[in-house]
Amino acid sequence: MKRGISQRLGFFSLFLCMLVTLFFLGAIIYFITARGVSAISWEFLTQVPKKAMTAGGVAPAILGTFYLTLGAVVFSLPLGVACAIYLCEYSPKNYVVNLIRISINNLAGVPSVVFGLFGLAVFVKFLDFGVSILSGCLTLGIMILPNIISASQEALLAVPQSYREASFALGATRWETIKRVVLPSSLSGILTGVILSIGRVAGETAPILFTAATFYMRGYPNSIFSEVMALPYHIYALMTEGTHPQQQRHIAYGCAMVLLILVLMVSTLAIIIRQKQRSKYG
Repeated sequence: MKRGISQRLGFFSLFLCMLVTLFFLGAIIYFITARGVSAISWEFLTQVPKKAMTAGGVAPAILGTFYLTLGAVVFSLPLGVACAIYLCEYSPKNYVVNLIRISINNLAGVPSVVFGLFGLAVFVKFLDFGVSILSGCLTLGIMILPNIISASQEALLAVPQSYREASFALGATRWETIKRVVLPSSLSGILTGVILSIGRVAGETAPILFTAATFYMRGYPNSIFSEVMALPYHIYALMTEGTHPQQQRHIAYGCAMVLLILVLMVSTLAIIIRQKQRSKYG
C-alpha cells in the first residue's frame, strides 16, 4: 500500500515537472511570436538592413547565423567523434584516461565568454585570422566540442559488447567493427548531441562578439575571412545599442522569432535523420 502511494506520488511529481517545463516553453514561444510576427515579411527575410537599422531586412544575419552554425558543426563533429572513438575503443583504462574524461566534462560547463576570449587571443590575434567567419566557426566549434565528445562517448558505450564480439568472431578487425557495427548503431545518440550543439551555437552571442560578428553590413560576406552579421548579436545590438529603439524593438523580436524557427528547422532535420538511423539499426 505504502509503495503504491509512493509510486503514484513519484509519477505525479514527474508529470507536474513536465507540465511546468512545457508551460515555460510555451510562454517563451508565445512571448516571442506575439511581439515578432508583425515584423516578419518577405522583405524582412530577403533584404539587407536599411535606414539606420529601422527598415529593410535581416537576410545577412540569417545567412551569417547559418554559416557560423554549419562551420562549427563541420569542424567539431569529426574531431568529437574521433576523440570519443579513441577514448571508448582504443584507450587504456587507467587514471590518465579518466582524468581526460573528467576534464572534457568540466570544459562543457565553461562559460561561453571564456571561449570567446580564447578565440580572440588565438584565432583573431595569434593566428591573425582577424574578426571573421573562420575565427567564429573555430571558436564555436571548440565550445561545443566537449558536448559532442560526451554525447558520442555515451552513444558508443550504449552499444552492446555482444555486437563487437560477434563482429570479431566473423573475422573483422577492430576498425572494421567500429566502422560497420559500432558507429551505425550509435549514430542516433551522436546526432542527439549534434542537435543540442546546434541549438547552443545558433543562440550564442559572447563568442561571436569577440571573433566574428559585426553590427551592420551593406552586403554579404564574400570569404571565410569576412566579418559577418548574426542573429544573436543583431538582437543584442538592436536592444542595447540601437539609436532608434522604438522602431528597432519590433525588428529585434522579429529576429528572435526567425532565430527560433531556424533552430527548430535544423533540429527537426537532424531529428528526422536520427529517427531513420534508429529504425534502421535499432
